[in-house]
Amino acid sequence: MKTQYYVASSLDGYIATPDHSLDWLLQFGDVEETSYPAFIRDVGAIAMGSNTYEWILRHQSDSASPPDSGASGAEVSPEWPYRQPVWVFTTRSLPTIERADIRFVQGDVKPVYQEMVAVSGGKNLWIVGGGGLAGQFYDCGLLDELIVQVTAVTLGRGAPLLPRRVASPPLRLKSVTTFGEGFVEIRYEVPRPA
Repeated sequence: MKTQYYVASSLDGYIATPDHSLDWLLQFGDVEETSYPAFIRDVGAIAMGSNTYEWILRHQSDSASPPDSGASGAEVSPEWPYRQPVWVFTTRSLPTIERADIRFVQGDVKPVYQEMVAVSGGKNLWIVGGGGLAGQFYDCGLLDELIVQVTAVTLGRGAPLLPRRVASPPLRLKSVTTFGEGFVEIRYEVPRPA
């Protein structure tokens, strides 16, 4: 089991625009033509920030990606793409989705991580976004892998990929894969500090 931050980023290191939009990413075609289908099959639980959650709620009906064929086989709301339980980190009151296993939490990621491990069935944990949430898992020594799909655009500003200094020890490059003309996927192992 690994805790993975699987994310798309602009070439200049942003995962969303300043207004938390991912619309720039939708021009890159079908998610089924990337590593996503294989990745999501191995995911047993998901952690998500509130801005990512709200963007999915606003845009899911327009998205080209179908609901995943993930862990449980449970029926999923047409507005919600995940079958895995999802922990949404927020300090605000947010709408819920019928027939979706969404748990609203706040505060320290450590106790939530333990809950996620307990229900994941030995499968991986996915930190969807944003970068600040992935950084909190990193700070606690709970992040094992970064999988970054770097896109052929620059955004100039916005939400950073991982707003943390990770210099010593550096990340360990595991692989580089291209997908069409739009993505380069870079996988890094996150070493534990000495």
